[in-house]
Amino acid sequence: MKKTRGQMEAEISNALIQFEKDYMGRGPKETRAYIIDDLIVVRLKGVLTPAEQQLAKNPEGINLIKKVRSNLLEQGRELLVDMIEKMTGLKVISLHTDISTKAGERMIIFSLNENLEVLYRNHST
Repeated sequence: MKKTRGQMEAEISNALIQFEKDYMGRGPKETRAYIIDDLIVVRLKGVLTPAEQQLAKNPEGINLIKKVRSNLLEQGRELLVDMIEKMTGLKVISLHTDISTKAGERMIIFSLNENLEVLYRNHST
């Protein structure tokens, strides 16, 4: 492994920003990826469009935003999984996501078949 853990986290963050731009029409204001054992946790802040911010003012709108965002992510799921597998060299076991209309952020969690954090620890010595 030639990249550092920080470089890999930055690469994953940048890839998710591009995914959001391509599939959601705009990128988040801030993105950060974290490698934790066999998980990659990605936090995207500022993901709601102005129209979604208006919709989020009532329960029906919140449900609509969650359904649309979930559906869009599901359509791009294969692309996301392939992207993470190519970057890490590991297999993605599962992908989980949720969006907070109150905080305007989305969390995406990738579960991997091996402990990526250990691989970085082993290659940094």
